[in-house]
Amino acid sequence: MAESVTLTVNGVPVRVPAGTTIAAAVTAAGVTRFRRSVSGEPRAPLCGMGICYECRVTLDGLPHSRSCLLLCADHQEVRTDE
Repeated sequence: MAESVTLTVNGVPVRVPAGTTIAAAVTAAGVTRFRRSVSGEPRAPLCGMGICYECRVTLDGLPHSRSCLLLCADHQEVRTDE
């Protein structure tokens, strides 16, 4: 198993330890707002276990991916609404 993986968050390469969640990698990239609510309010992970859906990002072109439930892999592309 690789010791670390590299993915991009909003076009910026981020290297994290293998086994890191995408939510943690996005946070490590300095992003504090993952998406916006329908009324425009900034949102970010709240529950950390996939129940609240506040951590949704676009992962490799697939919108509404719950980033707190998914592990990072090499060459993934993550996009937030910011």
